[in-house]
Amino acid sequence: MDHDDLVALLARLDIDCVRVDHPAVFTVEESDRLVPAMRGARTKNLFLRDKKGRRHLLVVAAHDKRVDLKRLADVVDAKGLSLASDERLLAHLGVTPGSVSILALANDGARAVELFVDRDVWRQDTVLAHPLVNTATLAIPREGLARFLAHTGHAPTVVDVPAA
Repeated sequence: MDHDDLVALLARLDIDCVRVDHPAVFTVEESDRLVPAMRGARTKNLFLRDKKGRRHLLVVAAHDKRVDLKRLADVVDAKGLSLASDERLLAHLGVTPGSVSILALANDGARAVELFVDRDVWRQDTVLAHPLVNTATLAIPREGLARFLAHTGHAPTVVDVPAA
């Protein structure tokens, strides 16, 4: 699924989003500078793998939280969490670095990626996410995001993501 397919899917699911286009962003710092202010939880998305590469996890946390991967491994019952390679990211979520987003789960038809969302993010009424490209950001109501996740078959596990 590409950006246009995703936008069409969100429309079919009757999910109202506010869209802002902006220059390409690859880091939280670039996002702070280049993405106009929007109402909603600003997020960072970590695509992780366990030590043996058998489990793949998408962790959604507040954009300004420094995640403690060692403590997170205990929270999600995984050993040796690390960032997954660009190749794994493309194979599982169909995106490249900078475009990692909860919306990329639309490309995980095999449901091989486990979703963990920080409690602080899930409590928000609106969540901000890239629509498979890092040149736009969508503000999505949490109810709409829940509908999207149900459609993709990815039930979020809401956890307290530990900060470093």
